[in-house]
Amino acid sequence: MEQLLSCHNLTKRYGYKTALDSINLTIERGRIIGLLGPNGSGKTTLIKLINGLLAPTEGVLLINGEIPGPETKKVVSYLPERTYFNSWMKVTDILNFFCDFYSDFDRNRAIEMLHRLNIDEKDRLSSMSKGTKEKVQLIMVMSRDADLYCLDEPIGGVDPAARDYILQTIITNYNERASVLISTHLISDIENVLDDVIFIQNGHIRLTASVDEIREQEGKSVDALFREVFRC
Repeated sequence: MEQLLSCHNLTKRYGYKTALDSINLTIERGRIIGLLGPNGSGKTTLIKLINGLLAPTEGVLLINGEIPGPETKKVVSYLPERTYFNSWMKVTDILNFFCDFYSDFDRNRAIEMLHRLNIDEKDRLSSMSKGTKEKVQLIMVMSRDADLYCLDEPIGGVDPAARDYILQTIITNYNERASVLISTHLISDIENVLDDVIFIQNGHIRLTASVDEIREQEGKSVDALFREVFRC
């Protein structure tokens, strides 16, 4: 498999607090990976480093062999934990925004997904529920033809009935050379779509493995192993 992302002794400190401590990690192309850990484990810090929103204190992170910057932003599609669109915006404004900023954005794909969820392009965000806003944001992110999709809690704010559709959207809207990194607490909801998992705690990688390896070697689900490792 071809390597897409690598971390070498990656460390991030906030003053006296160490959020990530000398982690070494690789992500290959064509995988859906769960980034799993308790609150405060370093998941969001890692995702922000990947997206160039933070700079490492020590070590190096490379995407396609490059340090995060303008070139890597062209190939990384990022869904933050919180909605960042302005409430005055209409869906059509967001479509225009993504078309202007990202050359790999597929407007027709986004509109098709919006219509499946009965979201009109004329709808204004201020009239939407929190869950609908998150659906709009996820659709925009997954309508890019990126190399790496970083999704921070993509299903945390939506109703259970919509989760299957959202996960199906994630599965069917990335190309075979891309990878998807999903940070979530809802492990049982996403386990069936994952190829690999990364367990992280207190800024350290506790485990990296394929889902098949966990089931074959441990004889249990990812959710059960997570609860055992972290004593949930």
